[in-house]
Amino acid sequence: MLIRAEFANFRSILEPVELSLVAVDTERPTARDMPNLGASLLHVAAIYGPNASGKSNIIAGLTWLRDAVGTSLQTWSDGIPLEPFAFANGPQQSSTFTLELAVGGVRFEYVLELDRQAVGYEALFHYPEKKRKRILEREGNELKLQRGLGHLSGMRKLLSERSLALSGAWLFGDPLVDAFTRELSNIQSLGLSHHGRRPPANDRHSTADLFNEPEPEQASLFTLDDLDPSRAEDRSQALAMLRLADLGIADVMVVDDPEAIPKGNLTGRRRRERLQLMHNTSQGPVALDFSAESEGTRTWFRLIGPVLFALRQGSVLLFDELDASLHPTLSGQLISLFQDPATNPRDAQLIFTTHDTSLLNHLNRDEVWLTEKSDSGATRLGALAEFAGERVRASVNLEKAYLHGRFGALPDTDRTELLRVLGLIG
Repeated sequence: MLIRAEFANFRSILEPVELSLVAVDTERPTARDMPNLGASLLHVAAIYGPNASGKSNIIAGLTWLRDAVGTSLQTWSDGIPLEPFAFANGPQQSSTFTLELAVGGVRFEYVLELDRQAVGYEALFHYPEKKRKRILEREGNELKLQRGLGHLSGMRKLLSERSLALSGAWLFGDPLVDAFTRELSNIQSLGLSHHGRRPPANDRHSTADLFNEPEPEQASLFTLDDLDPSRAEDRSQALAMLRLADLGIADVMVVDDPEAIPKGNLTGRRRRERLQLMHNTSQGPVALDFSAESEGTRTWFRLIGPVLFALRQGSVLLFDELDASLHPTLSGQLISLFQDPATNPRDAQLIFTTHDTSLLNHLNRDEVWLTEKSDSGATRLGALAEFAGERVRASVNLEKAYLHGRFGALPDTDRTELLRVLGLIG
C-alpha cells in the first residue's frame, strides 16, 4: 500500500509537496490498521483544484518514478528524461522523489535526487520492527549495501551516473528488492497524457489511453477457453463489473472479423477479432460493435481490466481526470469498489484527480487533497483535513463548503478583460 509520496522540482512542482494516505479518522472500515506502522492507511485519495493548478502532476510524479525504475538501464544512456520546474531556478536545481510503501506490513522508503545529467543520491530503506535498515544507498557512483546482501555487489558493474541502482538491483532477484519493486511496478496509470510521447514499450502498467480501442489483453477477459478454468472466473468477474454500471448489457462476444492485409507483394489474410456487446432489448439480445457504443460505455469497459488487476493484486490505480471519463454515478461506483472491504479485501488503492464536487459526498475529509498555484506559478498541495492549519470537522458537508470557496482550490475567474475585448465594457 502507498503510505506517502513527496516530489520537488518536477513539472509545475517546485517546493516539496506531499500526498499522504495515512488516515486521520481511523475508526471506520475504509481505514486499514497497520500495526507495524502505528497508523491506518486509506484506500482512496481524491485531488481537487482549478485547471492548470498541477493536479495531474501529482499523478505524473508517481508514474514517472515507476517508469524510471523500470527503464533507466535501457533508456537513460543519452540523458535522464526529467522535467524540472521551468521557471525561477528550477532548471538549475536537482529534483527529488520520496516514496513510502507498505509491503507485507513492512514500511519501505525510496529516496531519489537527480538532475538531467546524473543521479546524485539514491537509497532504499525498510523498517522491520519499526527500525530503519539500509538495503542500498548510493552517492554518485559510490554504492553501499546492507550486510548480508553481498550477492547484489555484481550490480556495481551496471551502475552509471545515468542509471538507477534500484533498476540494477532488481535484476538479481533479492527478496527485499523484489518486494518493493514489484509493488512499485504494479502501479497503473489511466487517463494521463504523454504530450505526444509514446509510453514505455512492453509495459502493461504504463499510462493507458482511455479513448482508443481496447487492448487485446482487455478483450481477452471475455473470451472462453475450455482448457483454462481460470478464464471462466475472469469472464464472470469482468461481466459482473460491466453490469454493475447498469448499461443494459447482457454479454460480450469476441467474433472473427477476417481482413485482407498486404504482405510484401502478396495479399494474405489473417484472423482478426472484433468486439461486440450484447444488449437486452424487447426483441431479444442485439449485438452492437464496440465502436458504436457511447463514450461512457467504452470508457467503463476499458476500466474493467485495470480495476480487476488492482483489486486482485492489492495494488495502486492512478486515474487522472476521473470526471472527464465517467458519469458521476459510475465514478461513485468505482470509488465504492475500493472503499468497501468486501470488494477490496487485498487493500488496493485508488488515487484520482477530478473537478466533480458531487464525488465529495462519497469521500471522507482525510481522502481529499487540494491543489492551487502560488504567485510564482508553482503547485501547492494541501490536505483538506488540515486546511489552513485548522482541522476540518468530520461532520462538514464537503461539497457545499468547497463550492462556497471555504477550502480555496477554485478557479479565480475575472471576466473583465474578456468583456473589454468583446467591446461590452469600456
